[in-house]
Amino acid sequence: MLIKIAKPSALRESDVTPESAYLSRRRFMVGMAGLGAGLALSGSLKASADYSDVPAGDAPPWLQEKISASHRRAVVPHDPEKDRIAPFGDASGYNNFYEFGTGKSAPARRAGSLDTEPWSLVVDGEVNKGGRIALEDLVSPSRFEERIYRLRCVEAWSMVIPWLGIPLAEVIKRAEPTSKARYVRFETLVDPEQMPGQRSAFSLIPWPYVEGLRLDEAMHPLTILALGMYGRELPNQNGAPLRLVVPWKYGFKSIKSIVRISLVEQQPVNSWQRIAPDEYGFYANVNPQVDHPRWSQATERRLPNSLFRPNTIDTLMFNGYADEVAELYAGMDLRKHY
Repeated sequence: MLIKIAKPSALRESDVTPESAYLSRRRFMVGMAGLGAGLALSGSLKASADYSDVPAGDAPPWLQEKISASHRRAVVPHDPEKDRIAPFGDASGYNNFYEFGTGKSAPARRAGSLDTEPWSLVVDGEVNKGGRIALEDLVSPSRFEERIYRLRCVEAWSMVIPWLGIPLAEVIKRAEPTSKARYVRFETLVDPEQMPGQRSAFSLIPWPYVEGLRLDEAMHPLTILALGMYGRELPNQNGAPLRLVVPWKYGFKSIKSIVRISLVEQQPVNSWQRIAPDEYGFYANVNPQVDHPRWSQATERRLPNSLFRPNTIDTLMFNGYADEVAELYAGMDLRKHY
């Protein structure tokens, strides 16, 4: 099926519309109706990449069956020269996952012992159909899709990754949100025995790690729950067995190893926003015009790179997905709502 995504006019920060206008029940229902048709493709990169050099995974049978039956179709980046898919080794070996340590290589070294099978999560809050559900049952009604997305870290590095997963909107729809649901709140697993970063005396994060989206952001066709990458299941260091992927936002919004999805009325405070609200806001939309207080966001280092090949490129508004998502923020002051 094919979802038609409207092409909005160019975003202007001077256009002023109250944020509440984007949180109404009517807009929510309109967004739900738009999901009935499939997903438009953009760009010219091949939808299905060559994964012959990717190490074999160890997915449970139910997950391997879902992966094998996935749609080899992608929402792709816009420039096939600049947006080459990162090698699996870069995507799986260079990560931020503070539950396993602060170094980029710490997750790959320390996350192997995380037990992800079986896995369940709670769907609760302002919903009519909530409760604890096994991951297999959560995704069973949906067919996996491959999405090749840019990932832009707030630290000004980026890479291009092929994800496998399902639209978050399908999960939300099945939970039947009430009229009070305006935001979606996510929590990561808390297990200091398996996640050594959580028992570190130097950790600044108040566990559990928390993230949130506005309901219309969560319902957008580009927002997915990923269970795989590079044609296989997610490695533990990449957020196994279930992570969020929101390609127009900085990477810290894409919370990993999710154990709770809550539909709530009030805007949740995400973990980095709680730690440093002057540096990390709720929205965290990629915006080259709004610098981090300690560095510029105008450019990024595209991985892989090296000393002699820095591979520095200009950062695009909304990480290059402005045509698809700019209308969500029409009229908002994006320097205030950073």
